[in-house]
Amino acid sequence: MTDSASWTERYAAAAMVWNTDPNQFVVEACSKLRPGRALDLGAGEGRNSLWLAGRGWNVTAVDFASIAVGRIAGRAAVQGLVVDAIVEDALTYHPKPGTYDLVLLSYLQLPLPQLRKALTNASAGLAPGGRIVLVAHDQSNLLSGYGGPRDPNLLTTPEQVAKILTSLELRVVRAEVVQRQVPMEIGFRCALDHVVEAVRSSVTLA
Repeated sequence: MTDSASWTERYAAAAMVWNTDPNQFVVEACSKLRPGRALDLGAGEGRNSLWLAGRGWNVTAVDFASIAVGRIAGRAAVQGLVVDAIVEDALTYHPKPGTYDLVLLSYLQLPLPQLRKALTNASAGLAPGGRIVLVAHDQSNLLSGYGGPRDPNLLTTPEQVAKILTSLELRVVRAEVVQRQVPMEIGFRCALDHVVEAVRSSVTLA
């Protein structure tokens, strides 16, 4: 699903759609960073946004489903956290240039041309020295992993993402397929994701 109406319907059908714990790869990538200003693009119900805010980040959470954004705001209030949760589409949202130290895209599964557009818009919001962290279901998960989208058009590879980020004049520092254990009633299944990190040069030209 890539349209707001379908996601709104899905969110309306359940008290919570997603686990409230932050994604393990987001934790791994962001725990090493000094808190600053963060943009969580396609934030869903805010599990990563709230975790970042709890670690001292100034977080803007963006999602096109108003129900999800309302849940972010409500959970932030209950936890005593400040998160600027706004209803916007990742494909058309233009962050203020040079604002964010971290731009996070966690399982924002889009066809490659749309992902390129979202990354182009989002990267403009990076401050000098800022970092993009992208976590997604990998293309190989369709045949070799568990869960995730069944539409191959919504699955990418770390090489494809890295190529986009390089074309945006960012330096890719990580691009790899990773395994994620999904608990089952008995044992677990293995999902194949990828993590891509890229940074903007801290040197600004006069």
